[in-house]
Amino acid sequence: MYILSMKKVFLILTMMMVAFIAPSTAYASSEGEGGELKIKETIFHHLGDGYGWEVPFSHHHRIPLPVIVKDYNGDWHCFSSSRVTNGETYEGFYISHGEEYNGKIVGKDASGKVYRPLDFSITKNVFALWISVVVVLMCVLSVARWHRRNGSKAPRKGLGAIESLISFIYDGVIKSTLKDKAPRFAPYLLTVFFFIFGMNLLGLIVIFPGGANLTGNIAVTLVLAILTFIMTNLYGTKTYWKEIFWPDVPMWLKCPIPIMQVIEVFGMFTKPAALTVRLFANMMGGHMIVIVLTMLIFIFAPMGAAVTGATTVVSVGFSIFMLLIDVLVSFIQAYVFTMLSTIFISLAQEEHHEGHE
Repeated sequence: MYILSMKKVFLILTMMMVAFIAPSTAYASSEGEGGELKIKETIFHHLGDGYGWEVPFSHHHRIPLPVIVKDYNGDWHCFSSSRVTNGETYEGFYISHGEEYNGKIVGKDASGKVYRPLDFSITKNVFALWISVVVVLMCVLSVARWHRRNGSKAPRKGLGAIESLISFIYDGVIKSTLKDKAPRFAPYLLTVFFFIFGMNLLGLIVIFPGGANLTGNIAVTLVLAILTFIMTNLYGTKTYWKEIFWPDVPMWLKCPIPIMQVIEVFGMFTKPAALTVRLFANMMGGHMIVIVLTMLIFIFAPMGAAVTGATTVVSVGFSIFMLLIDVLVSFIQAYVFTMLSTIFISLAQEEHHEGHE
């Protein structure tokens, strides 16, 4: 008799959880007033940020998070998001559901005009960032502790997988590109890889502590791209800056009209822009496809039980398939971001060689 291992049982249970929780969560938020299906609002609700963490099977109950705002008088307010989750008003603040500031905490001044306070709330994305940081630190530091205790002996199982990833990125990407300067930039580049990979994987989990669409948030990917931009230009060599402001091209291309200088400076900013959009678009697209496939169940629901049942099987099957594909995409996008960051940094580390043209 074949007995399933604990890992296989856990994998099967996880897939079943995804299959049943994801549709139910989508259904809970898909109906508006009068039972009308609001597809657009539902998709962007699940992809966006929030002041609480959704509880499976209950859209109206959330895990509350702290709301920290500063009003128009300069006074600070701190309270639980549960006080304003279901349309309530607390201390003059509430969550807007209109066209302006939709989904954000707003208040009313003395004249009754709606305004946006200075908001330092711990939202779902902020809390998910902290969770990602803790997970990455636990994974990486556990490998460091292993080698501190066991020397050069190779770890096994989970720690072995993490060390294999570290070796793969360092030897295959960082060291092969940066050569002798690899140790200088490896801490940043390895941190970026594991941070993005961790955020991507946590975003695929539909229940707490996952479910936050961090890398599908352009603000997060923009900050990561800016960090690479700073590392590239802050540690750029004299040769790098010379090639930007006085490149080796015919004189008429750089003086009196600085054609090449403008192109080179423009290129400095297109690199982080490409990093931002590439990661954001790929991860946002993956999450959106899974949600749209889940929504098909409720779109075909009015057509009868037979059609709904067949659509459910197909939709859940494709959703699970896309989630498995997204696991691969999560690794690929973290790898590509790290690889491009390494290349951009290496281009800024070029040294001038005598006799080299």
